[in-house]
Amino acid sequence: MEGMYSVYLVVMVLSLGVLAGTLCQVEDGSDNGTTAVYIVTLKQAPASHYYGELRKNTNVFKHGVPRNRNHNSRNDSRSNQSSSSYIARVHDSLLRRVLRGEKYLKLYSYHYLINGFAVLVTPEQANKLSRRKEVANVALDFSVRTATTHTPQFLGLPQGAWPKAGGYETAGEGIVIGFIDTGIDPSHPSFSDDSSLNSYPVPSHFSGICEVTRDFPSGSCNRKLIGARHFAASAITRGVFNSSQDYASPFDGDGHGTHTASVAAGNHGIPVIVSGHHFGNASGMAPRAHVAVYKALYKSFGGFAADVVAAIDQAAQDGVDVLSLSITPNRRPPGIATFFNPIDMALLSAVKAGIFAVQAAGNTGPSPKSMSSFSPWIFTVGAASHDRAYSNSVILGNNVTINGVGLAPGTHKNTMLTLISALHALTNETTVATDMYVGECQDSRNFNRDLVKGNLLICSYSIRFVLGLSTIKQAIATAKNLSAAGVVFYMDPFVIGFQLNPIPMRVPGIIIPSPDDSKVLLQYYNSSLERNETTKQITRFGSVARILGGLKANYSNSAPKVMFYSARGPDPEDSFLNNADILKPNLVAPGNLIWAAWSSLGTDSVEFQGENFAMMSGTSMAAPHIAGLAALIKQKFPSFSPAAIASALSTTASLYDNNGGPIMAQRAYSNPDINQSPATPFDMGSGFVNATGALDPGLIFDSSKLFRMYHTNSFTSYLVFFTCAHLPRMLELL
Repeated sequence: MEGMYSVYLVVMVLSLGVLAGTLCQVEDGSDNGTTAVYIVTLKQAPASHYYGELRKNTNVFKHGVPRNRNHNSRNDSRSNQSSSSYIARVHDSLLRRVLRGEKYLKLYSYHYLINGFAVLVTPEQANKLSRRKEVANVALDFSVRTATTHTPQFLGLPQGAWPKAGGYETAGEGIVIGFIDTGIDPSHPSFSDDSSLNSYPVPSHFSGICEVTRDFPSGSCNRKLIGARHFAASAITRGVFNSSQDYASPFDGDGHGTHTASVAAGNHGIPVIVSGHHFGNASGMAPRAHVAVYKALYKSFGGFAADVVAAIDQAAQDGVDVLSLSITPNRRPPGIATFFNPIDMALLSAVKAGIFAVQAAGNTGPSPKSMSSFSPWIFTVGAASHDRAYSNSVILGNNVTINGVGLAPGTHKNTMLTLISALHALTNETTVATDMYVGECQDSRNFNRDLVKGNLLICSYSIRFVLGLSTIKQAIATAKNLSAAGVVFYMDPFVIGFQLNPIPMRVPGIIIPSPDDSKVLLQYYNSSLERNETTKQITRFGSVARILGGLKANYSNSAPKVMFYSARGPDPEDSFLNNADILKPNLVAPGNLIWAAWSSLGTDSVEFQGENFAMMSGTSMAAPHIAGLAALIKQKFPSFSPAAIASALSTTASLYDNNGGPIMAQRAYSNPDINQSPATPFDMGSGFVNATGALDPGLIFDSSKLFRMYHTNSFTSYLVFFTCAHLPRMLELL
């Protein structure tokens, strides 16, 4: 194990006056007649804390029994229902007393992880609530957003971690991973329970349910997908929820949630077939782990903290072992510290209840202090590359080869085909003056089929493709309608330094992502045109080319490297970007170009609409890798606390790439492969995850009695004592 290990004692003393004036402050950016959703937290302990304290003095309450794989204190439904009903009545009574005769709408009562509620009130009413002695915090609801075939091999799972768990057939069995995301497509084979002849019982410690709706009919859940709910009260109250587009059910109309769930726990050996091409077989990190879905994010608007907190609260009560959140706030939460936002406070209690909480770092890099996952009790994951890459190229008639991207076949054999620009194949009725974007090849009616047939059509790729206003899929449809032999996309010069992911194509095609290389193509094309000297009309298209194809992956890349979009530390303490003295991220994991399951009706990526798999990039893809590996650790070491799991992952992480050199970090959005340097702890935390090593960690830095909050007449004190494994990051709560 590398590096120094330290013990830190942090004492924070906050006066009640500061708490009332700052922590419990209510943002008021509008007149008092405007209502908004606020999340109110009470000082009284939630149910999970109450039963946890009782276990020290009595054995009467089942909630106090230490949790293991075969029993969970959280599954006593009658006691939970009783405490839930009592706490809800307390919330209702408080609202009636404080807002006597006034209008308000309570959306949720939180009772298990935090004692509080979400309510639609005016800023004036929120101030009234904040002044009550029973109230600890009043926070304005805020918006949140969503931040594999080869990565198991790259992480060494088939030869290392899976054999330690008895093989992929049992890897993760008995462990429940909860996903706070956009839902799930239950029909996907990655979540079927008939992939093995072995028994596959639902863990006895899990007590969740599956909602039944028109979009999520009875039978959607099984022994693999064992829980599914959705939460949208805050979104509905705001009037942004569209039931036909967003699905008032756990069904995933986006694709993101299906993707992340399969990265962590998708079945083993599922064929990845996209656009008619086979790209290998997919597997999650813990292919026998169980999946529980808590949908709180939606395609059209993202999500809101009030709904996310409700989802976390329910997941903990249901009995999940690991929580995976590939979501981040849209902005840094206001107040005395980023840690005190309602989502992080709910996760604080979740960790206290023994749940390992994983969150994406955010896709706001590479600037310093761009971190979007803040608290020390959350295991924050950045995104790194792996060694697989798909490359494509086009060979021009002048023997110049231009590299590009595109999951597409090559042209027939070694035949050179004529190149023809879309701008030179317009019908008589179409001109650039009438359609300035006609060169993007979005409508076959604009082109002369006789000119295009059998040739390579040259189309432009502009910022409109990035924004979704134009699509590769529609350009390919245009090419097919015109009987083109293939498509070559050149990059608009205004799209500078944009890193393009491989996109599936059913016909031979390539996208040239470099504006400079695009100029080389166009110069060759224009210099080969023959024109009538008098009319200047084109008489012959003289340029030719052939496309080699990009369906076959190569595994020679130096990896991992921290991706430019992965959020960086130091961890910001507040909206003023003061340092929090907490090192983030915790580590990095594969997050770039990740194949995983896709919802049949997913619309998050137009290019993968209608497909069963999609290749996505982001810290959203990195976090579920760690959630799945945490499930493997929990399966092998059932008594491990969240801090022990974090220690196993952190102390075994690698600081070197697959060539033995230091892990590099991309430093710029523009031309990221050129702008890179050795990664620091603010880029990669402890390093790149070592799946095999984490299952045999040796020395574990666990923690106990680390967090204690107590009240006196004049102040509230927070005593935090935590041990550090390679970097200061682990926290377990009592």
